[in-house]
Amino acid sequence: MSKKIQIRSEKLEGAEVSWFAPICDGDDRYLGERNIKYKSNWENTSNILLKADKLGFRNILCPSSYQVGQDTLPFVSAVSPMTKNINILAAIRCGEVHPPMLARTLTTIDHILEGRLTINIISSNLPGENLPSEDRYCRSREVVEILKQAWTKEEINFSGNFYNLKLPTNPVKPYQIGGPLLYFGGYSSPALELCAEHCDVYLMWPETEDNLIGLMENMSEKAAKFNRTVDFGLRVHVVVRETEEEAYEYAESIISKLDLDMGNELRDRSLDAKSYGVSRQEKMRDNSSPDGYIEPNLWTGIGKARSGCGAALVGNPDQIIEKLNRYMEIGIRSFILSGYPHMDECNRFAELVLPKLKTFSMPQEQGRVIKNAPQTPLAEGIRV
Repeated sequence: MSKKIQIRSEKLEGAEVSWFAPICDGDDRYLGERNIKYKSNWENTSNILLKADKLGFRNILCPSSYQVGQDTLPFVSAVSPMTKNINILAAIRCGEVHPPMLARTLTTIDHILEGRLTINIISSNLPGENLPSEDRYCRSREVVEILKQAWTKEEINFSGNFYNLKLPTNPVKPYQIGGPLLYFGGYSSPALELCAEHCDVYLMWPETEDNLIGLMENMSEKAAKFNRTVDFGLRVHVVVRETEEEAYEYAESIISKLDLDMGNELRDRSLDAKSYGVSRQEKMRDNSSPDGYIEPNLWTGIGKARSGCGAALVGNPDQIIEKLNRYMEIGIRSFILSGYPHMDECNRFAELVLPKLKTFSMPQEQGRVIKNAPQTPLAEGIRV
């Protein structure tokens, strides 16, 4: 690991290995084919999440987007009591919900899950909105600072450009010490500053190892200015088969029914389709080999229909494990994986790869969850 990379969980072995719940119209066998079998309805997506829980994945991302599908927090609230061990990474788009009520909603879910909630902070425009980047990140910063006050102070006392609040915090006491961990992805200067000062896990989309190392060194330097360290996570698709040939063939089949116009239309649906991070994914795809590989076992073809995470790990089990171990060697401690279709690939990854990986729960390892129920108004504390 580069000496310039400082990570919070440096001494931990293994990683948090997570799956993806396609609640925002993000599942299919063939990208571009609208098979009714893979609708983002409650039955399909809750079954994927519960299967990931049963198979031993440590976390699962529930995304947020204004597309046909399900809203994140109602979905997470409904499925939470059905889970046993898995953490849930709920995406929240800053500004959608008044921050004190957002803190209360997340606190409620955190208690239902008994400390297994994690939060993915998103700063893109709200549906129909077109705020300048500086304003969006200003709003996100205010939301995050209010959440942290709500979860760590006796009073919310905040004055900003978007919110001015003075409220007691008894209604928003979280189950976890300090509240749920905050996961954050972004590439602009305001995004990096926000993550460095306030967030716990910096999420990256797939890039070459050299580029990932550069991003991690930069974030480490920025976090150090606030006397902090963060952990690093990678959001990436995966195609694993018994043999390399089978994996490569399956990867190509995913986009075999996709034409250029359809791919552009699918990418443009996302609210972050024009972001700097997306442009980096496009540049990576442009620089890849004719068959779409930017480096061994990292395939960019999937980015022809995905605006954000635009590459997949492709190979046999030994190749995938070697690649994940290499990422861990450079300092990555969290993986958010997905595959098409999500239920089938969840089962396959759990069969071929997951048993050979050492995994952990990030909130537990970060000391956020105590052994006994906390002294909060919704747990073992007195009635306020």
